[in-house]
Amino acid sequence: MLKTVALFAVTAVAEILGCYLPYLWLREGNSAWLLVPGAISLALFAWLLSLHPTAAGRVYAAYGGVYIGVALLWLWWVDGIRPTWWDLLGGSVALVGMAIIMLAPRTP
Repeated sequence: MLKTVALFAVTAVAEILGCYLPYLWLREGNSAWLLVPGAISLALFAWLLSLHPTAAGRVYAAYGGVYIGVALLWLWWVDGIRPTWWDLLGGSVALVGMAIIMLAPRTP
């Protein structure tokens, strides 16, 4: 389970970075060259999602919870905005949802 969550976390960073770099170009007026590492990061994101052994739909659903948690960390560490109590509560609910999806017993 820890390996799966770590893989989800790395996947989330790749996705967020792949979206953040074009944001810096479009909204902050930075160089269009940021699109190159942004595209590479999004390709890495797609590849990382393919490494999970379970059904794609289940992976995407569970990944969403981890993505929310990593996005809140990004908000704090990169954007310099401390998440509110409500942000943390919502992130916790999402992570509990991810755990339910990933840890539920499966019938063959």
